Amino acid sequence: MSTTAELLKQASDLFPDEVVTSAHVRHFDLPFGAGRFALITLDNGLDHTKPTTFGPASLANLNTAIDQVEKEAADGTIVGIGITGKPFIFAVGADLKGVELLKEHEHALAIGKGGHEVFKRLSGLAVPTFAYYNGAAMGGGVEVGLHCKYRTVSKAIPAFSLPEVFLGLVPGWGGCALLPNLIGADKAVSVIIENSLNQNKQLKGQQVFDLGIADALFEGADFLEQSLIWTAQVLKGDIAVERPVIDRGEAWDQAVARGRFIADSKVHGAAPAAYRALDIIAAAKNGDLQQGYDAEDLALADLIMGGELRAGIYAFNLVQKRGRRPAGAPDKNLARPVTKVGVVGAGLMASQLALLFLRRLEVPVVLTDIDQERVDKGVGYVHAEIDKLLGKGRINQDKANRLKALVTGVLDKAEGFSDADFIIEAVFEEIGVKQTVFAEVEAVAPAHAILATNTSSLSVTEMASKLKNPERVVGFHFFNPVAVLPLLEIVRGEQTDDASLATAFAVAKKLKKTAVLVKDAPAFVVNRILTRFMGEIQNVIDEGTPVEVAEKAVEPLGLPMSPLVLLELVGPAIGLHVSETLNRAFPDRFTVSPNLAAVVKAGKRGFYVYDSGKPELDPEVAALLKQGDVVLSEEQVRDRVLDAVAQEIGLMLDEGVVAEAQDIDLCLITGAGWPFHLGGITPYLDREGVSERVNGKKFLAPGVASVPA
Repeated sequence: MSTTAELLKQASDLFPDEVVTSAHVRHFDLPFGAGRFALITLDNGLDHTKPTTFGPASLANLNTAIDQVEKEAADGTIVGIGITGKPFIFAVGADLKGVELLKEHEHALAIGKGGHEVFKRLSGLAVPTFAYYNGAAMGGGVEVGLHCKYRTVSKAIPAFSLPEVFLGLVPGWGGCALLPNLIGADKAVSVIIENSLNQNKQLKGQQVFDLGIADALFEGADFLEQSLIWTAQVLKGDIAVERPVIDRGEAWDQAVARGRFIADSKVHGAAPAAYRALDIIAAAKNGDLQQGYDAEDLALADLIMGGELRAGIYAFNLVQKRGRRPAGAPDKNLARPVTKVGVVGAGLMASQLALLFLRRLEVPVVLTDIDQERVDKGVGYVHAEIDKLLGKGRINQDKANRLKALVTGVLDKAEGFSDADFIIEAVFEEIGVKQTVFAEVEAVAPAHAILATNTSSLSVTEMASKLKNPERVVGFHFFNPVAVLPLLEIVRGEQTDDASLATAFAVAKKLKKTAVLVKDAPAFVVNRILTRFMGEIQNVIDEGTPVEVAEKAVEPLGLPMSPLVLLELVGPAIGLHVSETLNRAFPDRFTVSPNLAAVVKAGKRGFYVYDSGKPELDPEVAALLKQGDVVLSEEQVRDRVLDAVAQEIGLMLDEGVVAEAQDIDLCLITGAGWPFHLGGITPYLDREGVSERVNGKKFLAPGVASVPA
């Protein structure tokens, strides 16, 4: 038994639930008389929509297949070796289910070394090796191909990436060392750092080819056949693969510096993965691959045993699993069909909602408002967005025509809503206005129609309290921009019945939103936490701490934007309104900032101006600010903000606003863009000791977003 095989056998006990990937070898003669060829196919035996991953047993199977073809290559039986995946999926990397169970640094190190030892064998064989990226390829799936001499890629690939930094790892099976030596440091930084930190941006097949990762690009329908024809031509010398000379001078250093700037702007030094990856890329400049592999092994082991990866995997599982099976959702069989949608309002938010319902449900959508001009503007917005989709080639002319025909606008609610199954309001955020709207809608809508509100903070129960049938009112809170943020807070009022709630969840699924069931409590989840968070920032500013100190204090969280930039995005007036709502509900914890009120009264759109290309405090806003004389340090501000957030989350869980802390994190990740490396917020609060300091206990059990006990 080889050293590699022994290493993998020892590691296999650490992955008890591994879905094992097989590596089948088959032989055939290449066209044009090029000779006998061996093809290794990765397949985990599940249906073609399930990903193929690499755990120890899977790596061992690939190692055994390489044993076989290595002998054939050595004795001249074959002229080349290829590796590909099952239909639509090449391979998507390491088995993260097993990785999160590892308890010892040496075990984590063994996983890195095991992957390297297997993959490296592909580059050391006596005949040329080829990777055929026939489908989705991520992480280790990309890296196994990088160890081959040649690569082809399918135009039909929907997703190709090295997402490790996004999760809190580094590409640890050759990605950091090999990719910059193949395509240059700058392009490698884009793939490994920039794309990962840009919400795990995926590459398409054409982009993979354009970057130089693949040597040839073929259509998906006959991808493997065309790849083998190309392979034969390469082996016969009819095609010569030429690659650019890699610039190992100043350009390499500039690329690494660009990567550090990107990392600083995204995570502000708070998450180590990007910086460890950049260190390896920087060292790879000398072309010493083994040195790079050794550095990858160590970085991988260190990060596997760190909190960031555990939080990253936790966040990934929240989105991929909990987000698809919402806690507390009623029996889906109770849901009623939705064949027509009504939208009350035709402003920007209402128009965005109309567009989303139209695109996802493809049923008639009717908007209404108080005058024809507003109605026409709303319908015009939807038509214009459909035209943009047509112009980008995302829909064809027939579908564009069909969608446009499905959206209409009327002034008379009776005319528009008499046969609607689902009616959502997106009007002014004032309880009296919304009660009036619902009364008007109830009078003309069919008895089975769901009445949904997009309120961000008001009571759904109070909104329904004056209706004859309050049981069909449900909160349906979207986040702006509607087309981008996945979260949908579904709010159950005190009298909302199971059928209405089930219908709401069924609609959310068709809208491709991440639905979380929340109790009818002031501001629900995201806005309540963000308002407490923002409120403490505003409080310390009001008391005397300089704006720049307050803002910089929370940079270690690596949030997508600073608090006051976020306030600008939300809108100071909306922020003020929500803080006033929560102040009425919880006056002991939520304040209304007089400085924010002054900014809103002055009609300012935010605290900053951007004349220099970066945010600077608006002199007019600075003149409005009235501050005390209590000046806190960054650390003091951060402690105060985090303590406030931990307290609020503890109270929300005690109140049953959501089922578990996991739902809090899912909401912040999908509704507020909080980074995966935090796992939302509760893993971070647990790791930093804030949870126990404030609430006397951690939010999550040992082993959940942390190293198992």
